[in-house]
Amino acid sequence: MKHSATSSSIEDYVKVIYAYTEWQDKPITSTALATRLGVANSSVSEMVRKLKDQGLVDHQPYSPIRLTQQGLTLALSMVRRHRLLETYLVHELGYTWDEVHDEAEQLEHAVSEHFIERMSAKLGHPRRDPHGDPIPDAQGRIDMAPSHRLDELDPGHTGRISRISDHDPELLRHLEKLGIGVDTQLRVGSRLPFGGGLEITLLDSPRLDSTQLDSTHDVGPLTLSEEVAASLWLASAGNHEGCTVQELTGGSLMSPHTAH
Repeated sequence: MKHSATSSSIEDYVKVIYAYTEWQDKPITSTALATRLGVANSSVSEMVRKLKDQGLVDHQPYSPIRLTQQGLTLALSMVRRHRLLETYLVHELGYTWDEVHDEAEQLEHAVSEHFIERMSAKLGHPRRDPHGDPIPDAQGRIDMAPSHRLDELDPGHTGRISRISDHDPELLRHLEKLGIGVDTQLRVGSRLPFGGGLEITLLDSPRLDSTQLDSTHDVGPLTLSEEVAASLWLASAGNHEGCTVQELTGGSLMSPHTAH
């Protein structure tokens, strides 16, 4: 199935609207949507009107943009395409995790549903992409690990990295050098004063070999900048003594039949 330029733009819009709210509850605004897509506000306003006319979004002037059931169905379909393609590029073609986003952006509009399903079967129907983002199944169901953004956790939390934002390839390369990837085990340490960042201790890392880990399998403390800490999500091993975090995000099964 080959998509026209117009339908490709619509697919990009609904995918970005969905992705913005996938790991947090705040809905997207026209200004934020323009920033995410790198287009002018006037272009967003025109496209949002088209999306509304097609029944894909609910939107009133000066209000956030929300997907309808129809829009959510299309968005989850595009998210599935994108994340399966990223996974295929890494596991089958040897791409690194910082190279795949732009490639997948181009390919996702050009391949057929049959190709996507064959690719999913080839990969063993994976449930997450190389950055930890969940891959919707063929029915649009999606399972998210209960997680919290690293910069929102207090000292003492332990767990594994469940998701890493892929918005910046340079950041992914930086994390690679630190030995931080999806499933890295760590403990949250102290927040340094005056915006000095967040200290963490690596308890185990799939990206470091045994010669880089000491006998207790701890590495650290490492200091992450605020930007880096805000790009990582931790699936916590549970509350700790004196814990101030009351609720973890995710953990529910979502589908086109469950609106945001």
